[in-house]
Formats: sequence, structure tokens, C-alpha cells
Amino acid sequence: MQSEAAVSKFDIEVDGRLVPAESGQTIAAALIGAGISVFRHTPSGAPRGIFCGMGVCFDCLVTVDGLADQRACVTPVRPGMRVQLGNA
Repeated sequence: MQSEAAVSKFDIEVDGRLVPAESGQTIAAALIGAGISVFRHTPSGAPRGIFCGMGVCFDCLVTVDGLADQRACVTPVRPGMRVQLGNA
């Protein structure tokens, strides 16, 4: 029987709220798992979140540790990460 790789569980901070995450997840996966499906709004007010899931579109942009316009669908979570949802 093969042993499973240990999965590290931790929280990331999203707009000041702690959101559970696991090693190997993307930011988008952690957000969706926490019930957060809108990551930002366009200038016209349209909600945006996960769309393509592979980094091709720009719908899931978030700010990570002060660095704007990061694609949540391809950015892996890590302990101590601070994510800000926002507007484009």
C-alpha cells in the first residue's frame, strides 16, 4: 500500500478574513472552497471570478501580497499569503 503525500493545511488572509487552504491548491480553489465566487467587478459593475481556470483570461485577477493583477486560477497558495479581492 502506498502512503499518501502529506497535505499541509493552513489559512490565507483574504480581505482580512482567514480562508482555509491546502498545499497544492490555487488561490481560486481556496476561494471557491470558502464560498467566494466573485473576485472582482469590472468598471461597469459586472462580477468576475473563475472562468477559464487555466490562466488564459483575466477574470480572476486578485492582488497577492501587494502585487496586483495576479491570476488566482494559476497562483498556488502558500502559508502567510495575503490576498485582496477588488475592482478592475
